[in-house]
Amino acid sequence: MCHLALGAVGSEKYSGFMRPVRALIIYIAVVFIGGALLAPWLWHLAQSFASSFPRVASAPFHRFLDRSFLILALAGLWPLLRALGTKSWLEIGLVSPRGQGRKLFGGLLLGFFSLAAVAGVALALGGRMVAQGMTAHKFVGGISSAVATAAVVAILEEILFRGGVFGGLRRVIYWPPALVISSAVYAIVHFLQRVELVGPVAWNSGLVLLPQKLGGFTDIQALVPGFFSLTLAGALLGLAYQRSGNLYFSIGLHAGWIFWLKIYGQITVSVPHAAVWFWGSGKILDGWLAFFVLAAILIVFPFLPLKPPRQGYSISK
Repeated sequence: MCHLALGAVGSEKYSGFMRPVRALIIYIAVVFIGGALLAPWLWHLAQSFASSFPRVASAPFHRFLDRSFLILALAGLWPLLRALGTKSWLEIGLVSPRGQGRKLFGGLLLGFFSLAAVAGVALALGGRMVAQGMTAHKFVGGISSAVATAAVVAILEEILFRGGVFGGLRRVIYWPPALVISSAVYAIVHFLQRVELVGPVAWNSGLVLLPQKLGGFTDIQALVPGFFSLTLAGALLGLAYQRSGNLYFSIGLHAGWIFWLKIYGQITVSVPHAAVWFWGSGKILDGWLAFFVLAAILIVFPFLPLKPPRQGYSISK
């Protein structure tokens, strides 16, 4: 009887671990395979309304592919959260914003100034230079677009990757391995490359481009340190969620980073013969300088004044 009981407990733990993993795998498959199949239909739909929306219809196919991924990712977000055991938005860290301004603003400052330091050092030491011919109108437009993108993407991705994936995994396994797994998933999704379609759009065009988007994993210069920087960024965002108990600090931190990710390539250009492997490109996170800055944040992170929450449900030790 004792052996049977122990076996039942082990089976229950294994089943509890596999449920969120299985839900995550299904979600990823639906987003990417489903998005690849949806993209040609969206492209053909846009061509049907080309006279009314010429700018949309003339967009390259890879943009329709990316939008298809986004549509399915958003559509499947709540079903994924439910499959991971989430019963309310409160449980994933979306507590009342009242009294959370300090965390949100503190994360925003850390994210903004950390990558501002990378940009400033690269410009000061000749790793990058300011783009010429930047008009005030274009600059203000770029800033506005970066701010809007940072706000929307930070909220959505923190709900998904930290509240959903990390929060769901740490329900069934100890939080450090849950952090590693969720950070790796976050990095993989963001490491996909932009590829152009050659030839006419067919029903399987998205499926043709899908494996090509993984081409970065075969390029050692792109993989190191780019992929590791993204993994480290995901870990920092997860630690912010783990320590603070809600998503506000991580949303602010993420938004500060995204602002620079969107604007850096617009206001700076490469310098001939500069060491891109160290300074990074317009993507800013693909150089060793950014990796070292993120690593420095990781070192000081335990000393940041992030108080644990009073609610027991929102954090696991």
